[in-house]
Amino acid sequence: MSEAISELVKHLITFFKPEDCDSMTSLIDSMPIITCAGKNKTGKVATKIATKGYCSTKNMYYFGLKLHALAFRREGTIPFPEMILLSSAEENDLTVLKREAADSLINRNIFADKIYSDFSYWGNKQQEQGTTMLTPVKAIKGEEPVITQREKAGRELFSTAVSKVRQPIEAFFNWLNEKTNIQRAMKVRSTSGLLVHTMGKIAIAFIYLIF
Repeated sequence: MSEAISELVKHLITFFKPEDCDSMTSLIDSMPIITCAGKNKTGKVATKIATKGYCSTKNMYYFGLKLHALAFRREGTIPFPEMILLSSAEENDLTVLKREAADSLINRNIFADKIYSDFSYWGNKQQEQGTTMLTPVKAIKGEEPVITQREKAGRELFSTAVSKVRQPIEAFFNWLNEKTNIQRAMKVRSTSGLLVHTMGKIAIAFIYLIF
């Protein structure tokens, strides 16, 4: 069942792309799919795919999965996903993107959170594939204070601009959770059940979004 629903989601993403999608601009982020929450909790459900992770947005330790969405920007509305990925909760977002999608992104500007920042990696991707990763500016370890102070205003302006562009991906996750309550997977009792819960709710949301 989970495989069939996954194929349905891929079909919906591929064949029902709205005309107002900006194919040159993508937004990316992730959200937790929670089977249980709490720093000292030990997950006992779907342990083949679910692990312990930390959500900085919610300041919360949890057990479960991460749902990653790479989405086309749409002016004035929520973005439309071009790729949906699932990973264990413990995996780093940048690692998942590098492994699953980075090589297929051509001539693209991607707006993301700081966790996706990797100057050398994305510098190479920009030369090889025309792909530019734009994130809020991370503090540079070992940088002299005088340089940090001199560059502070420019970096803050850039970071604010990037955050403003990428904000709709957060709105997309909020919309997805409001429509389906996808984050709450506490009643799931098996690996297949967790996959059906996640991909089934994504399929329902996409059908709603498209039609």
